[in-house]
Formats: sequence, structure tokens, C-alpha cells
Amino acid sequence: MIIGKSQKEIDKMRMSGQLVGRVLQTLRAMVEPGMTTLEVDQAAEKMIRDAGAYPTFKGYNGFPYSICASVNEQVVHGFPSDYELQEGDIFSIDVGVTLDGFVGDTAATIPVGKVSEDRLKLVRVTEECLQRAIEQCRAGNHLGDIGWAVQSHAEAHGYSVVRDYVGHGIGRRMHEDPQIPNYGKPGKGAKIKNGYVFAVEPMINIGQHQTKTLKDGWTVVTIDAQPSAHAEHTIAITEEGPEVLTLVREAAEEKLVSAA
Repeated sequence: MIIGKSQKEIDKMRMSGQLVGRVLQTLRAMVEPGMTTLEVDQAAEKMIRDAGAYPTFKGYNGFPYSICASVNEQVVHGFPSDYELQEGDIFSIDVGVTLDGFVGDTAATIPVGKVSEDRLKLVRVTEECLQRAIEQCRAGNHLGDIGWAVQSHAEAHGYSVVRDYVGHGIGRRMHEDPQIPNYGKPGKGAKIKNGYVFAVEPMINIGQHQTKTLKDGWTVVTIDAQPSAHAEHTIAITEEGPEVLTLVREAAEEKLVSAA
């Protein structure tokens, strides 16, 4: 059952959303060739804990890190490691925080150094898919409208949409009802209502949509080893329209402790 949030709950989720958005913003600026994905994970955990929050992913169903660090053909749930990012990689960071009992969840795929045009286009189109999905997060629309917005834009550019992993409701728990596929038909699925909060997260592949999980039991890769990109925001459905809780708003009083 989909449970809507009160205004007080959305206000709290706005705080967790702004925090996780700033964490991702800071990590994005740090990424460069030669940095290990484990160093990025450690920086994220320090920022989150210094801000009085908890890294939601750490320990979630046994996941051992604070971020999911997925490079190139890795779709989601990649383990941070001693891998040194290389010029031309695309690096997906997925991060969640729990602050005052509520979760914020966001992700982006970051080009590392000078990246090929085909990979840059994949990242750009994935971000466009997310924006088109957000536009459909309005009361009276259906979940299928969100999925179709992603699918139609991705496929128009010759890409495929991952079907094994989907977006989700979010609140006091990271994964709540409903599931939000990145494919679907307009006008189908549950009707969207004010007070719902969604984590919408397109995962788009250059090649086939099929995936497989590596022996670590977590890291998901494309079946054909072609690159994949991932983008995510946490969105509240309000009377004024979709509010992107994880989109960073500039404010003097909202600062993160430096990761340095």
C-alpha cells in the first residue's frame, strides 16, 4: 500500500534530501583520474556522519559501504574498492542518508576526465530521462506515465532501459511502496496523489537491457559489457507540482563539514 506523507514528514525529508544532495555535489567535484572509489566512499561517510546523519546504505541487507560505486558497465550496487578511476571512465555514485529518521536518496553518473562523446551522450540522455520522469510526478498522473517518459526518451536515442531494477517509494525506510519501473504505458498503474514521495532512478544502457550480478552478490553489470548510466532524485508530490527534495538549494545556513 502506498502511504502519503504529511507536510511535517515532507519537511523532514527535505532536510535529508538537501544533505544527501550536498554530499553528492561535493563528491562530484572531487572525482578525478587516479582517485580510488574507496576514497570516494570514505569521504562520503565522513561528510554524512559529521552532519549528524547516518549512511543509509551501510549495513542495508548486508551492504558493507556508504555508497554504491559503479564504473562503466557496472549498472548499480558496485562495491567501492582500490580501483583507480581512469581517464574516460563514467562513474555512477548512488548515496543515501538517514537524518532525523527519514531517508534521502540520490545518484548521478560522473565523467572522469576527458570522456568519449558516446559516453557523454549516454550520461546526458540519462539525466534528460530523469527530468522527463520528474515532470510526470504530478497528482492525477499514473506510475506508467513516469516509466513511459523514461523509456520513450531513452529508446528514441537508441538506448535500452534496465528492467531488473526500479525506482521506489521512500520515507522512513529507503524502499517503500510503490515500485516505479523505468518503462511502462501512459495512463497505466497506480494513480499519483499529493503527499507521495518517490525515488525515481533511470538506468540506461548503450547496449542490451539485460543485466547480471557478479560473484560478490551485489555488483550488477550489463550482460554485454556495454556502458550504463544512472541518475536519481527524491521527489515529493505537492499541490504545486513535483518538488525535487535532493536538488541542492543554495542557502548560507546549509553547509557540510569539509571532507578534507
